[in-house]
Amino acid sequence: MHDTRRTRLVLGVLLVAALALITISYRASASGPVRALRGFGGSVFGRVESAVSAVTDPVARFFDGRAAGSGSSPQVSALERQVIQLRSELSQARLSQADYRQLRRLLALAGQGRYRIVAATVIAYGQGYQQTVTLDAGSTDGVRPDETVLDGQGLVGRVTAVSAQTCTVLLATDATSAVGVRLAGSGQVGWVTGTGKDGTAAGLLRLQVPGAGTGLSPGQQMVTTASVHDRPFVPGVPVGTITRVESSAGGLTAVALVRPFADFSALNVVGIVVAPPRTSPRFSVLPPIPKPAPTVTVTVTPRASRGSGRGTPAPSGSPSPAPGTGG
Repeated sequence: MHDTRRTRLVLGVLLVAALALITISYRASASGPVRALRGFGGSVFGRVESAVSAVTDPVARFFDGRAAGSGSSPQVSALERQVIQLRSELSQARLSQADYRQLRRLLALAGQGRYRIVAATVIAYGQGYQQTVTLDAGSTDGVRPDETVLDGQGLVGRVTAVSAQTCTVLLATDATSAVGVRLAGSGQVGWVTGTGKDGTAAGLLRLQVPGAGTGLSPGQQMVTTASVHDRPFVPGVPVGTITRVESSAGGLTAVALVRPFADFSALNVVGIVVAPPRTSPRFSVLPPIPKPAPTVTVTVTPRASRGSGRGTPAPSGSPSPAPGTGG
């Protein structure tokens, strides 16, 4: 638009008219024609305003609620609680691959030994002098003190204290733990004790087998023997393998170190034996002993060179040719 005299004149007239209408609007009486004109304008533009408000008000309320915070809107608070609950259920239902393997091995071992178990998860490790763990199963799940605890590989320990929702387990590696065992093959009976936090044998068990002339050897496996009324230990639970013999035949008691089957540094999914088997599984649940790899010995035999026979070893006792004589 060009800035001409005519344009400035028109703008001035419109400005004066607008001021006049505003003045008349405030001074006109309620029954005047101006009110009718205002009512007509309100009826026309009011519908447009209502339509726009119907679209924009929900959006505005949503952002107002977000800006005000979760505590000011009951609906937002309820939604947040639902999200937290769903996340919790999802994390509980989604087992990690390691947990799934542990649970599968646990159920397989319980099936072979015919143990009735309550599956539980380690939720805490003891911080005192004793080596203990806390499980998320208690008296409401049928757990009682002095019951055997195992995982998918073998013996873990025994229950020492029970509450409604949790229980405490004394690990077999604790220095105060003692478990009766029977050796596979020989059938000899002895007991294993925990080595505690002994630096030279930490994580191992110490086996003692009474009797003169008792011979122990690395690689021998063992299982638990039944306690009185199967408490605290049921029979046939895999314990471990002898790794080193400290004293054997010739003494009153043979002593050896045993590596337990259970990995006490990675306990998570375990089982509490709430009912022993009707008959002892004895050694049927022991893992197979790995066979040593065959040793192949290759002997290289020197071969005589073809042709003149040079390089052929001289017969025993034959004189060696003198230097420079040929031959």
